[in-house]
Amino acid sequence: MEYKFTADNFDKEVLQASTPVLVDFYADWCNPCRMMGPVVAKMAEAFEGKVKVGKCNIDENMQLAQTYRISSIPAFVVFQGGKPVANYVGAMSEAEFRKKIEQVLG
Repeated sequence: MEYKFTADNFDKEVLQASTPVLVDFYADWCNPCRMMGPVVAKMAEAFEGKVKVGKCNIDENMQLAQTYRISSIPAFVVFQGGKPVANYVGAMSEAEFRKKIEQVLG
């Protein structure tokens, strides 16, 4: 299941989550972001129960993008215990993306 993170629910859904959270910072006009959409959806399925996966539209949530210093998209930030612990930028293969998430999970 993919979540939609916004300024209104970010604190509760991401920072207070009991499991790691992968946030996909994206924009609708961004081609690499659109390319990564299906990959992110697959990761949501693959890691269901282990990692909460969701998207945050930077155009609708500019303050969040600024807070986490998102300067290029797509940007993927993994949060654990309310803090960012890993950061990836740009489109990548499904296998590469999965490997990066698995490394964070240990």
